[in-house]
Amino acid sequence: MNTFGHLFRITTWGESHGGAVGVVVDGCPPQINLDISAIQFELDRRRPGQSHLTTPRQESDTVEILSGVFEGKTLGTPISMLVWNKDARPAAYEHLKDVYRPSHADFTYQEKYGIRNWQGGGRASARETIGRVAAGAIAKQVLREVSGTETLAYVKQIHTLEAEVDADTVTLENIEASPVRCPDPIVGPKMAERIDQARRDLDSLGGIIESVARNVPVGLGEPVFDKLKADLAKAMMSLPATMGFQIGSGFAGVTMTGSEHNDPFYLEKDDGMERIRTRTNNSGGTQGGISNGENILFQVAFKPTATIGKPQQTVDMHGNEVTLEASGRHDPCVLVRAPAIVEAMAALVLTD
Repeated sequence: MNTFGHLFRITTWGESHGGAVGVVVDGCPPQINLDISAIQFELDRRRPGQSHLTTPRQESDTVEILSGVFEGKTLGTPISMLVWNKDARPAAYEHLKDVYRPSHADFTYQEKYGIRNWQGGGRASARETIGRVAAGAIAKQVLREVSGTETLAYVKQIHTLEAEVDADTVTLENIEASPVRCPDPIVGPKMAERIDQARRDLDSLGGIIESVARNVPVGLGEPVFDKLKADLAKAMMSLPATMGFQIGSGFAGVTMTGSEHNDPFYLEKDDGMERIRTRTNNSGGTQGGISNGENILFQVAFKPTATIGKPQQTVDMHGNEVTLEASGRHDPCVLVRAPAIVEAMAALVLTD
């Protein structure tokens, strides 16, 4: 239950306010040129304390590689990576150890295991995703070296504000140029203002991350239970705070007719090269559960951050009614840091 993948397999470990968090990657091919700075870059994109729009927890999230790499190349053996928790404050959660916070995993963890780490949520904390991002950064390098595949994600919607983004041409530079990682120059600043207002109101916001994978080989995925879109859905829905997944036309497809929704094939000829393409991409890059060579396009919905400063009614472990006013460090909107996590999970699925 802490392991994801089959051939390219990762196991994450650690708690939010424990000594460290990390991941073991097993099944990485040997002799992949591994750029450690690229792993750190991805971790920097998801780390806390980036701006006033994120949690003020200050962590450098500096990665240490303990095994599986020699002279800049992967060995084909397990790669173990570690990030120390430097700004953990477990004592700040002492008053919450018996309280079930609304929409958190406190109650369900306690009922399932009979014990839980109440210091910041333990394994249920989004800090667990450090291991996913570090492993995903390796997967990205494998994809780039083997097939030239690129995964990108960006903020498509915050609350009721929706951006216009061309998934076929958007670049990492476009995404990172925005403090909210929304490449729409008009809507992005409005999103930042709305997130900041929610922070001042002691509230939180949700939204949608859109992701695209480009230059994906034809033939990835299995035809029945392990469809590529099913694996992507499981990967995304395993992330903290996710509430929905759709690929291609998604739910909008129900308003179309078959003649509108079908993706017609044609033969593309370019500089003497021939390739079968589709004129539209309502399928989102997969058909019959298998990649068809078109861009894989999907969206992931994230709920508003569960921890807010407004008073909320709840109960403690003994059934006593409690008024909770959270004062800890939290994101007013998790989407600002989510693109790197979504990209990582997409890269892990495609590499596997």
